[in-house]
Amino acid sequence: MRLPWNADQWAGLKTIIRVTSYRHILKGRYLFIKRSTTRYYISSLDETVEAFAKRIRDYWHVENKVHHVRDVTQGEDASRIRVQPLPNIFALGRNLALNLYRDYEFDNMAQAQRRAGQVLKLLKSLFRMK
Repeated sequence: MRLPWNADQWAGLKTIIRVTSYRHILKGRYLFIKRSTTRYYISSLDETVEAFAKRIRDYWHVENKVHHVRDVTQGEDASRIRVQPLPNIFALGRNLALNLYRDYEFDNMAQAQRRAGQVLKLLKSLFRMK
């Protein structure tokens, strides 16, 4: 197999891992998009395939549970807030919101955010706030 890099440049390299994942986007019952992605991982560890697979799945679990939700549902990447300390304050607020949604046992963060937004609109109207 031809590797896209020179493996000799990493001291202590013991393992090169290639993972091909498939993403299926459904529209109703029909397959809308089927896309494959190949990722490469390097490691100085000498573990079994199952152990590496668990490590990789755990990493992507965190990415999907936190970072993806903050990027997509809460629009963190699109935020134009750049002057410190505001980005840190807003990140704390986003994390607080996600933790509150999870504490109330929401599985779908987008749905939780919509419901919270509806409740806030109701509260504003009750207190005659704009």
